[in-house]
Amino acid sequence: MNKLPDISPELPVLIAGPTAAGKSALALKIAEKSSGMIVNADALQVYDGWRILTARPSAKEEAQAQHHLYGHVSYKHDYSVGHWLRDVAALLIASDQRPIIVGGTGLYFRAMTEGLAEIPNISQSVRKEADALLETLGLPSLLNTLDEKTRQRIDTRNPARVQRAWEVLRETGKGLADWQDETPPPILPLRKTFPIIIDAEREWLNDRIAQRFDAMIEAGALEEARSMLADWDPARLSSKAIGAPELIAHLSRKLDLDVAIENAKTASRQYAKRQRTWFRARMTNWHPYPLP
Repeated sequence: MNKLPDISPELPVLIAGPTAAGKSALALKIAEKSSGMIVNADALQVYDGWRILTARPSAKEEAQAQHHLYGHVSYKHDYSVGHWLRDVAALLIASDQRPIIVGGTGLYFRAMTEGLAEIPNISQSVRKEADALLETLGLPSLLNTLDEKTRQRIDTRNPARVQRAWEVLRETGKGLADWQDETPPPILPLRKTFPIIIDAEREWLNDRIAQRFDAMIEAGALEEARSMLADWDPARLSSKAIGAPELIAHLSRKLDLDVAIENAKTASRQYAKRQRTWFRARMTNWHPYPLP
């Protein structure tokens, strides 16, 4: 790993980067060098059901520094960026330790440093309606009903972002962009932090992704999936964990194990590509940390 950047011990640290890039290891190094509590900013690592597949820090790593907001939500529950922001705000108020906030969910960082619109919760009936439209008619059925301002603002190739925008419009009668324009001040403005973006070279990262998934299988990822099989629900947010649908498909006798593993690696590479694209477009003023 490269030399650690020179960071004031007074500044909160933000660490973003694609999956498998070594974010948690960097956070630990910074915590060991200049102290601080590590705070999760990964939308899947908040859940308690997929410790191995979501690459949550190990018990040994958790013993090296304080870790917060990892595995604290039941895999059966929904957990939004608004929930996370409230949890982080409470943590910042309650602790006098310097936060080292690390993860791969760009929307979490954006909400924290730019503010988050206070959009009402989406009802289960609206969510089910969106799920049904997406499954039967595809992404255009949701995208084509959005207001133009929202379409211009969101990633229209990302089904999750499009569905979220559709649900907001359906639930509230007001477009997501209009809600965003009423955003309150951020809880941690970017100028008051030391933001780091890990810039991983594509081929190196793809190799890391493959190696890490193999290591996950060795560490018991298949057994973890087997323990979740009886209560598996693909509609849950926690079920979006990379590799979970593929391993469940294998355990349900729909895929050979080698095919499931290769599909999971492919899904992880595609996810990393989307992350890198998102970060490069929206985090141009973060401090780059090139790898390898």
